[in-house]
Amino acid sequence: MKEEKILKTNVMRILDQKKINYTIYTYPHDDEAVDGATVAELIGRDPIMVYKTLVTKSTHKNNMYYVFVIPVLKSLDLKKAAKIVNEKGIEMIAVKDLLQLTGYVRGGCSPIGMKKQFSTVFSDDLNTLSSVIFSAGKIGFQVEISPLELKKVVPYKIADITE
Repeated sequence: MKEEKILKTNVMRILDQKKINYTIYTYPHDDEAVDGATVAELIGRDPIMVYKTLVTKSTHKNNMYYVFVIPVLKSLDLKKAAKIVNEKGIEMIAVKDLLQLTGYVRGGCSPIGMKKQFSTVFSDDLNTLSSVIFSAGKIGFQVEISPLELKKVVPYKIADITE
């Protein structure tokens, strides 16, 4: 009898390469993004632990991009986020630009393994968690990892960035 093998995503390969422990969650999908609350329900985890990855850009001419990772039930406060990254203003990037910029599609964007490492900020809610769950780089796949282990792969700040 053959064991069913999960196809590894780039995120999983990076974590394996760094010898970081993680848990994989999969959920049914039709190659379309599912909202974070639904993802939490489908994988049977508390939505407080499930985070979404948002990519923004400066509203000024310096073309700087920033990644914010927040709980799925919360919204990014653009003013707080801009202040944390020392910008006068930031805005969400267009969904059509996400794949070319990060290598990920909407619903599969992860703070790990983007084409380029952008300045990354996690919501200060992370301080209350022993592990966090976010996209494994593909719709239908999530990874759970401890914040300490995550630091070994993604340099990030923690700040109050939600509404």
